[in-house]
Amino acid sequence: MGKLIIVVGNTGVGKTTLTRQLCQQGGFAGGLEQQVERPFQQRFAEDLTRYALPNQVDYLLLRAEQEQAIRRQPEIGIQDGGLETDFWLFTQRFYQKGYLDEAGYQLCARLYTFCRQQLP
Repeated sequence: MGKLIIVVGNTGVGKTTLTRQLCQQGGFAGGLEQQVERPFQQRFAEDLTRYALPNQVDYLLLRAEQEQAIRRQPEIGIQDGGLETDFWLFTQRFYQKGYLDEAGYQLCARLYTFCRQQLP
């Protein structure tokens, strides 16, 4: 089972850049945020309350899938953010700001708990 290192920090501080450089120079498997490729990211930026839930579900699934792929490999993997960051930081922040309602937050919490139970 592969080891996982997660780079954490505030938005825009260079987590993705650092992760990309570490992966290239060290030959590590990477799990990047992929903001541009995320199907709800742009829509979320334009309408926070309407797209907060699908955006967060997409990110939680992405991070769980990345972690699963990394842990199936023998080498070390590095993620910029990760499942915990996307739930404990972003999902909770969006709930506190009112972008997610109680039902949406609880759905994300259930998804996070399920993913965490399924992953090593």
